[in-house]
Amino acid sequence: QVQLVESGGGLVQAGGSLRLSCAASGGTFESYVMGWFRQAPGKEREFVAAITWSGSTTYYADSVKGRFTISRDNAKNTVYLQMNSLNPEDTAVYYCAARRTRSTIGNMRDRNYDYWGQGTQVTVSS
Repeated sequence: QVQLVESGGGLVQAGGSLRLSCAASGGTFESYVMGWFRQAPGKEREFVAAITWSGSTTYYADSVKGRFTISRDNAKNTVYLQMNSLNPEDTAVYYCAARRTRSTIGNMRDRNYDYWGQGTQVTVSS
């Protein structure tokens, strides 16, 4: 059973930056696609970013492209989400997810992911 623990959330002013981390345990980290999703109050969960097992392919939602960067360190079993130029619309609970695949298809769909973290709150003030 894979366990995912997010950290790095918090309160930041608009225009600021945060880096989220997600530490994985209990599985073969390098076999998983890793993703970040978010859910704002009253809204459905949405895709933010994903990265393949090797880090060679990344995916981003249009709303974060150019501002967020996903990366991973397989030696540390950790995936990161660097978030720059934050705005109040980025306020949400951010979830880390793992998908047991090395596929490059379907990595933006939350129902394809097998394991989820508990989430970390990101609040951006205007």
